[in-house]
Amino acid sequence: MDRDELAGWLRLTLTPGIGNTAARRLLAAFGLPWEVFTQPAAALQQVVAEAQARALLQPPAELDALLERTFEWLQATEPQGAMHRILALGDPAYAASLLEMADPALMLYLIGPAPLELAQLAQLAQLAQLARSIAMVGSRNPTPQGLSNARAVARAFGEAAIAVVSGLALGIDGAAHEGALDAAIDPLWPATVAVVATGLERVYPARHRGLAQRIAERGLIVSEFPLGTPPLNQNFPKRNRIIAGLSRGTLVVEAALQSGSLITARLASEQGKEVFAIPGSIHSPQSRGCHALIRQGARLVETVGDVLEELRFDAAAAPPPAPQRQEEPASPRARLLQAMGCEPVSLDALCARTGHAVAALAGPAAGAGTRRPRGPAARRPVPANRPGLSPAGAAFRPSTTAPTPRWAILAPCSKCSCTCTKTTGAATPVPSPGSWAASSARRASTPRRSATPCTGSTA
Repeated sequence: MDRDELAGWLRLTLTPGIGNTAARRLLAAFGLPWEVFTQPAAALQQVVAEAQARALLQPPAELDALLERTFEWLQATEPQGAMHRILALGDPAYAASLLEMADPALMLYLIGPAPLELAQLAQLAQLAQLARSIAMVGSRNPTPQGLSNARAVARAFGEAAIAVVSGLALGIDGAAHEGALDAAIDPLWPATVAVVATGLERVYPARHRGLAQRIAERGLIVSEFPLGTPPLNQNFPKRNRIIAGLSRGTLVVEAALQSGSLITARLASEQGKEVFAIPGSIHSPQSRGCHALIRQGARLVETVGDVLEELRFDAAAAPPPAPQRQEEPASPRARLLQAMGCEPVSLDALCARTGHAVAALAGPAAGAGTRRPRGPAARRPVPANRPGLSPAGAAFRPSTTAPTPRWAILAPCSKCSCTCTKTTGAATPVPSPGSWAASSARRASTPRRSATPCTGSTA
């Protein structure tokens, strides 16, 4: 794309009040952008409103600066050798499936290896063998199991030479890109495609900068927004139509009911594409969006083969299933994990399943509630002759010169249900700290609180 052609397209996209729909009407009526701007106001008003026609006759103030910046970006390359390219509506390399959308983008900015073209990703039905792409979307705050599923499924798609399309967001998107890149096998085919909602000179989120560099080397980064566009909330749902348009189907890995991933699924359905969903725990809010899609007719996915079969991809290219690792039958850990299953389980239910007593299962954590005092009070010694504190009671206070004894648990009196428990035994002198004898003597000198009935008064 030369400088003059680029100037015409940028002016059309920057003109206030001219969106994609109005721009397509102008292009259909007059031809290329530079021909639109040579028309008189009367001719323009036959296609758009009067205010839009007046705006078309005035070049936007920011046009020159953006033109210079974009043309320099177009001539540059990434440090790893990736090329920059701009595809305009009507370019022979513009993906055919995107042209069939209700709202195709006027311009697409690309970063990727020189041999890759966007047209490789989405072809018509008769070229189905070339259109091996699947969108993977999901929550930005997934569960650990959701992240693991996303990476594993994307890796399996990569091993089957299926490009994974996603949005470079945190969570499921990033895991899907990483899994596809880990299994990339064909250097002439994009392992993954990231459709972003900002200008391509920036990476959002910033923590995915390294991931974006990997994608630029082995895949494509796509945006419809001009350079300098910040991450605006309204642009993220808008870019989802391109994610759906560049793929044969959309797989929702994990999503809540209000997740933006459901927007991508809806757009894919409106475009006549298949929608898939991975079910999850009925207790997890991050699975309810997937369950809602399944109730509405989305294909339930348990294995990658479910997607390959539905989209009629070449199943021979899919990797063989990994052998399942099984615990030894005699392993107590294996029996316990099997009894727990894949859902949250209470201690009582686990006891019923395993036949073990509560003490056997909760034994390692029995002392979890016993906490040693912290803070200044734990470091300050308590004098035994403190007013209001008996010598017997002093033995229960922490000391900085000796190990802290476990705290006694006060139980109500069995006679009057009060907390006036009797104490038996007398405190004995504590040996010098730092010795085993000191610890043993302290435990022996600690008064034992008795649960014997009292007379209703404290001892």
